[in-house]
Amino acid sequence: MTRIMGSPPKRPAAASPSRGRHQRPGRAGSAVPRAKTLLLPALMLAAVLVGCATKPRAPDWQMDAHDSLDRYAKAALTGDTRVEAAEFTRALRALESTGQPAQVAKAELTRCAVRLASLVMDPCDGFERLRRDAAPEDRAYADYLAGRIAPANAPLLPPQHRAIAMGREDAAALGAIEDPLSRLVAAGVLFRMGRANPQVLEAASAAASAQGWRRPLLAWLGVQAARAEQAGATEEAQRLRRRMDLAGGKP
Repeated sequence: MTRIMGSPPKRPAAASPSRGRHQRPGRAGSAVPRAKTLLLPALMLAAVLVGCATKPRAPDWQMDAHDSLDRYAKAALTGDTRVEAAEFTRALRALESTGQPAQVAKAELTRCAVRLASLVMDPCDGFERLRRDAAPEDRAYADYLAGRIAPANAPLLPPQHRAIAMGREDAAALGAIEDPLSRLVAAGVLFRMGRANPQVLEAASAAASAQGWRRPLLAWLGVQAARAEQAGATEEAQRLRRRMDLAGGKP
């Protein structure tokens, strides 16, 4: 998700211990989980789960929404469109059961951020329908994703995105973002604002490649190849196209 305020909810003791790298910390107020333990450390997921620390067991809707959004993001990044659609729908149903538009707005922001990581530039219409009921930090994040946030509102963003919003040196600001999904989202914002130089493109494709995220990798390699062709760098363009064929499963 776009903002992490705490950790995901703790499953009851009877839950299966075989969750592997998605095993969750026990308190919502604990430190932000590392990227290797949770797919969405830069997005909105834990904000959906606020308040779990005072409860012996998180409500089912919180855990269902968390798990579905996590699976949604994995499917979206790897290009599994069937699972992507099904899991996002499940997450929405869980959040809608609360009757709280602000909760649903966070999920819509999650979807927009994940899509932007793959250079999908569609407007975030799902969030905009709920904007009036969204939290100020969520409205700021939506503006950031749209490439129109005012620098004065940068403090409302997650820390890793503030330097980008404030217009600091792009390649350095991007390199300082450790989480790969956050880095891709920030690179998408820079691309939308016309600030994606070759260093930004390379950082984005490297982040996607390292994680094995097929969809964003193809998108960023495609931009690099197109720019190489425009610059007359034929060999470089062909090399990038070969990488795209490999990532896309072409013989």
